[in-house]
Amino acid sequence: MPESHSQHDPFRLGWEEWLSFPKLGLPALKAKIDTGAKTSALHASDIEPFGPATKPKVRFQVHPIPGQYNVAIPCSATITDRRDVTSSNGETEFRYVIETPMSIGGREWPVEVTLTDRGQMAYRVLVGRQALAEDMIVVPTESFCQPALDFDVYHSAELRDVVPDRILRIAVLSREPANYSTTRLVHEGEKRGHVVEVIDTTRCYMAINTLAPELHYDGKRLPRYDAVIPRIGASITPYGTAVVRQFETTGTYCLNGSEGITASRDKLHAHQMLARQRIGMPVTAFAASPKDTDNLIGLVGKTPLIVKLLESTQGKGVVLAETPKAAQSVIDAFRGLRANFLVQQFVKEAAGEDIRCLVVGGRVVASMKRTGAEGDFRSNLHRGGTAVAVKISKTERETAVRAARAFKLGLGGVDLLRSESGPKVLEVNSSPGLEGIERASGKNVAGLLYEHIEKQVRPAPVRRPRTRAVQ
Repeated sequence: MPESHSQHDPFRLGWEEWLSFPKLGLPALKAKIDTGAKTSALHASDIEPFGPATKPKVRFQVHPIPGQYNVAIPCSATITDRRDVTSSNGETEFRYVIETPMSIGGREWPVEVTLTDRGQMAYRVLVGRQALAEDMIVVPTESFCQPALDFDVYHSAELRDVVPDRILRIAVLSREPANYSTTRLVHEGEKRGHVVEVIDTTRCYMAINTLAPELHYDGKRLPRYDAVIPRIGASITPYGTAVVRQFETTGTYCLNGSEGITASRDKLHAHQMLARQRIGMPVTAFAASPKDTDNLIGLVGKTPLIVKLLESTQGKGVVLAETPKAAQSVIDAFRGLRANFLVQQFVKEAAGEDIRCLVVGGRVVASMKRTGAEGDFRSNLHRGGTAVAVKISKTERETAVRAARAFKLGLGGVDLLRSESGPKVLEVNSSPGLEGIERASGKNVAGLLYEHIEKQVRPAPVRRPRTRAVQ
């Protein structure tokens, strides 16, 4: 209940008034003041509960201008109750109840509001007597005793500024809910007020059809998510990218798209994409026939050189061949296993070090220098390497951004070598770990990641060419 002004200074209300719900991003609404009703109601659509049972939330859409469904404001709030509400025509409905500040005539106070989908109603809000303070009087013969607002605000360029941050429902596709990256994504998302759910990628299954593509999980249809963060392991790339592709089909924002993940996992495909974008990388060669082994080595140059499996990760399947004979032996061994591989120039001046640049939303947000363990040319942290924060050059920064952009990745780990002729891209990782780079750089990378996601899925409310509403 609002605080009283004064017993001698009543706050007059007509039977209809302009009001706003600032925390919901609704700066102007026409309301009916109905003292015959106990409970206040907001007419909303697409009402959907989400979040844990201990802290349930609800999201919904409001079309604030009667008759203009081209203007839609997405809203979210914490659920405070669910109760039966009987309308004036005698119909009883089980509704979600939220509490939010309401403002009329410059005066603001918290009110309970029930949510109901009755789009045909002339007023988007009904204010019941429970929301009125003792010093308020309603004059049923008068209209708009308090200052008027204007629906034009919904067509203004500043609309985004008056719409508060909306709670997001986000899915993390991961088979390892307890690892550092997944737990950080959950913790940071919840810290920012979002609902973050971890989904085992391999337990998703799909209904593929033209009109209503669906994803199911543990016997239930998955709800609508605002965003999906794929953490697809290399061992399940084909199925994992199929799941991401299904989310894309349903219109869900995916931080990294299926095409980018697929291309980044195939080393040959990845290097061809980098070459097409004229992004510096070590000289690379590939051949299918064993008759071409000597020519393959000759294309890369003299030894030492690197022989690398096309789908290697974390330094596995990467071999340094220091002599032509050693190179031939490794290549023959890989061919004997019917494994696809490529041969690559060894950048000696890198001295067992590389630079991991983490690119989020088209900018490098953190970088670290990784050094291989004693006697190991590979600098992967999973193989005992160490990492420290590093300052990168403008050229290195631009190269990393261009590499991530080539794969259309919202989040990408770009590994660079420092060579005499400039930075060389070794790899673009579409599921980079957060632990090493957060600890080395001291930056809240997960927080920066959510800032990017929020910008992508919290667009300005829908506005199309308007027809002026009748006042």
